Amino acid sequence: MSYPKYDVLYPKVRQALSQERFEHVIRAGEYAVHLAELNDYDTEKARIGGFIHDYAKERSDKDFLNEIDKKKLDPDLKNWDSSIWHGIVGAEFIRDELRIDDEELLNAVRRHTTGDVQMTTLDKIVFMADFLELGRNFSDTDVARQVTDDSLDAGVAWQLQFSLSRLVRNHRAIYPKSLLAYNHWVGGK
Repeated sequence: MSYPKYDVLYPKVRQALSQERFEHVIRAGEYAVHLAELNDYDTEKARIGGFIHDYAKERSDKDFLNEIDKKKLDPDLKNWDSSIWHGIVGAEFIRDELRIDDEELLNAVRRHTTGDVQMTTLDKIVFMADFLELGRNFSDTDVARQVTDDSLDAGVAWQLQFSLSRLVRNHRAIYPKSLLAYNHWVGGK
């Protein structure tokens, strides 16, 4: 399992994203380093995970749908949209285009949109770095950051509760894996 160095990935990720999205992934990579330091995890791998997590975020629906078919991914994915696809399907673009075959990194990208019942330290770091990078400003941002600094697991639970509550308030469907993750991390461990 391998992955290119940050400096090699930088121009490829830059080319794939708008300026605003690119600035977000840089900040997510930086925040991932912060969380890695707090959790005794490899800071360079965390930085790369945070940096690549939205690589496919600005792809067209057609690109995602074609990739689902091409890679024979779960056909139920077609019932969702890019908010789910850019993680789960985006990992396939990352594997092919960025030449990353490290499954831990690819799974962290897959899980950053939905969470999961089983999450590695890297999964949790990328999940939270995307949510808490310093450009984010939502109600209770400081509380969420402090909870996560104190406990990465508690941060995951906090984000799942916050995000699913927002989806319910906005009358949006909830991806089944996110419900399972919520029940595990918040509800019925």
